[in-house]
Amino acid sequence: MAPHLRWLFLQFLLLLLEFSSAAQAQGNITLGSSLTPQGPNSSWLSPSGDFAFGFRPVEGNTSSYLLAVWFDKISEKTVAWYAKSSSDGQESPVQVPSSSVLQLRDDGLLSLRNPSGDEVWSPQAPSAAYARMLDTGNFRLVGADGKAKWETFDVPADTILPTQVLPVGQQDKVLRSRLIPTDYANGRFLLVVQPDGNLVFYPIAEHSTFQYDPYWASNTVGNGSRLVFNETGRVYFTVKNGTQINITSAGVNSMGDFFNRATLDPDGVFRQYLYPKSSMVRNVWSSRWTAVSSIPQDICQAISVKAGSGACGFNSYCTFDGTKNQTSCLCPQRYKFFDNERPDFVPQSCDLDEEAAMAEFEMTLINSVDWPQSDYEQYSPIDETECRRLCVIDCFCATAVFQASTNTCWKKKLPLSNGNMAESVDRTVLIKVPRSNNTQSQPSSGSSKWKKDKKYWILGSSLFFGSSVLLNLLLISILLFGTYCGISITSKKKLQSPQSSGSSILPPKIFTYNELEKATSGFHEVLGSGASGTVYKGQHRSDVS
Repeated sequence: MAPHLRWLFLQFLLLLLEFSSAAQAQGNITLGSSLTPQGPNSSWLSPSGDFAFGFRPVEGNTSSYLLAVWFDKISEKTVAWYAKSSSDGQESPVQVPSSSVLQLRDDGLLSLRNPSGDEVWSPQAPSAAYARMLDTGNFRLVGADGKAKWETFDVPADTILPTQVLPVGQQDKVLRSRLIPTDYANGRFLLVVQPDGNLVFYPIAEHSTFQYDPYWASNTVGNGSRLVFNETGRVYFTVKNGTQINITSAGVNSMGDFFNRATLDPDGVFRQYLYPKSSMVRNVWSSRWTAVSSIPQDICQAISVKAGSGACGFNSYCTFDGTKNQTSCLCPQRYKFFDNERPDFVPQSCDLDEEAAMAEFEMTLINSVDWPQSDYEQYSPIDETECRRLCVIDCFCATAVFQASTNTCWKKKLPLSNGNMAESVDRTVLIKVPRSNNTQSQPSSGSSKWKKDKKYWILGSSLFFGSSVLLNLLLISILLFGTYCGISITSKKKLQSPQSSGSSILPPKIFTYNELEKATSGFHEVLGSGASGTVYKGQHRSDVS
C-alpha cells in the first residue's frame, strides 16, 4: 500500500475509534454493566470525554486502585472526587486491589467487591434504572422517573466543580482536605457551611473530626444560605436576602477554554484552578493547573491555634511565596520528617550537669522563624549570651527566642507549634543542636530499633516475667510434694521393723505440712533428690504425731 494511502487508512481508523468511543461514552450505563481496575473496561466516560468515573491507580502503589472521578482529557488525570467508607467512626478512601469489580447490579444497586467477593463500598441509595457520567464531572444513579437517586456532587471529597452547590447544614456536603497530594486519607482541614449559616474553615485534629478554632469564616451567622460554583466560574456565598459574597474569583471570560475546579488543598488553602483546554489557549497559559484565587491569602499567618500544630506539623515551620501562591512546610536544622518533624539526634539527658551540657550542645541561629505558642518560661532583663546558656543547660529547652529591644528571653520545649517564617520576625531565634564534634548524640541503630520495637519488648517481657512467676510456683509445688512423699516413705520404712515382719503391716502415717516442717527442723538437712523430689532428714517423735 502506498504511503499516502496507508496514512489515509490510519486516519480513517482513528476517526472510527473516536466515534465508537464517543458513542459508547454518550450512552446511559445500563443495569448489569461492570468495571474492573485493569483492562479496557476500567472507567465510564462523560459524553464529551472530559470526565471519567472508575478506577485510578494510586500514586506510588500500582497494585492499589482508587474509585474516583477525574479529568480524563488532560495529561494530569486530576482526581475531582473519590469514594470514602466509614469504619469505627473513621473515614478512609476506598482503595482496592486488581481483580476487584464495580457493578451496577440488575437490582439497580451499585456495588464494589474485592477479589474475595466481599462488598467494600456501596452508596446508600434506592435502586436505579441506569447510571450516567455527566460532562459537569457529576456521576449519577438515575431512577426510572429520570431523577437522581444518588450523585457524587452530594458527597464531595476535597473538590467542587462548576454547577456544584454546598447548601447550609448538610453534613455530607463538606470538603475535607487530603493528608498530602498523593495520599487521599483525610487531612487536617475542613470546609463546611454550618447550620447557623456561617461558612467556616477549620483545622482538624489528625485521625479524628475534632475541630480547633476556625482560621477563616464568612461571618454570616443567621444569614448564610449556600456556597455556589456557577457555570461562569464564579465561586460565591449567598445570604438569605440574595446578596452574593465572592469567595474566589469573579469569573472567567471564556469558560469554554478552560477546565475549572476549586479544591481545599492539603495545606488548608481553598484555591480555584484553571487548566487550558485548547492549544490556542496553551500558547498563553502553561499546560498545567494554575491557581487564580485563594482563601486565605497567607495560611501561615491565618492559623494560630492554642492546641494543635498550626498550619504545618509539629516542630516544622510554614513559609508562603506570594508570587507563586504556594505554601511550604520546612524542618529546622537537624530535624527530619517522621509523622511529625523530630530531631535526628538523641535528645539531651536530664542527668547531664551544666558543664557536660555545654560541652555536648550548642544554640544555632535560625533566621526569620518563630513558634509563638510554645513558651514555657520567660526571663527579663537578660542578654543573649545568658539566654543561650539557660537553654543549653535545661534538658526541656529545645529553642530560645531573644528580643534585644526588651532584653527578653523565652524558652520553648517540644513539640513546637504554629511555626512561621516571615521577614517581620524581629527576634533572634536559637535552636538547640549537638555540637559538631559530639558523636555521642548520633542515634545508633540499636537505639532506633529499641524505639521501633519497644512496645513489642514490653509485651514480650511481660509474658516472660508472668510465665516465670507461674514456673516458680509450679517448682515450689513440686518441691513441697516431693518433700511430703520423701518424709512419708522414710517414716513407712521405720515402721516396718524386722520384728514385725510376720505381723500385719500398719498403714502409713499421714503428716501435715506443719508437722513435716517441725520434724525436719525447717527442711534443714537434704538427704538426696530423685524423680519424686527432694528428701529431707527428719525425726519422728511422739510429740509430732
